[in-house]
Amino acid sequence: MSTELMWFKSSYSSTGGGECLEVALCARSVHVRDSKFGERSPRFEVPAAAWAEFLAYAAREA
Repeated sequence: MSTELMWFKSSYSSTGGGECLEVALCARSVHVRDSKFGERSPRFEVPAAAWAEFLAYAAREA
């Protein structure tokens, strides 16, 4: 089994190369990084349930 993360660009990221987030999904967690730095980017990992709660909150507050 591969442990390499499959990153994808956030649908809310700009197309001009500015504010871009990339996300990688795992079975139990979500990884987030800044696309400008690619592999060198600092990243963080949160439990999938916490990410789902964050997205629900953001959708309500938008």
